[in-house]
Amino acid sequence: MLLFYNVIAAVFSCLCSAHPIHVSVTEIEYDRSDQALEIMMRVFTDDLELTLKSAFDVPSLDVLHPGSKKQLDDMMKEYLDRHLRISLDGKQHALNYLGHELDGDAFVFYIEVARAAPWKTIEIMNDVIMETYDDQSNIVHVYVEKEVKSARLTRRKPVARLTF
Repeated sequence: MLLFYNVIAAVFSCLCSAHPIHVSVTEIEYDRSDQALEIMMRVFTDDLELTLKSAFDVPSLDVLHPGSKKQLDDMMKEYLDRHLRISLDGKQHALNYLGHELDGDAFVFYIEVARAAPWKTIEIMNDVIMETYDDQSNIVHVYVEKEVKSARLTRRKPVARLTF
């Protein structure tokens, strides 16, 4: 998964410099031994800043230099609680926001879903940044052992259901 993540990061970085594009990439990996979903979400810093300024009515927000790292984490936890939902076999699961790091011109957010007993169907609702950009696409990759399934979520279709 790390190699794939590095390839995605490189493509993500090239796309940003080539032309304006509004995209996020979310990777969800099921850890059967821990019975948990490990989630990484990559979002461009400028898109995130514009969205959070509006969502929290904080026009002076600077996501690269927030008042504190905790301030950005608190905002992201609340924002993701509204804009990212995961259900397994029809049951919605709570997200545990773990933190973030800056990687080039994007933030990587780390999230976990604990106590995720083996499941067959995952439903992902991800409308991150969609209130800011009509053309926002949120790409989701789900890994269960050696199987990978992907979906492109848009404003018209912010939910995907994948069966393993």
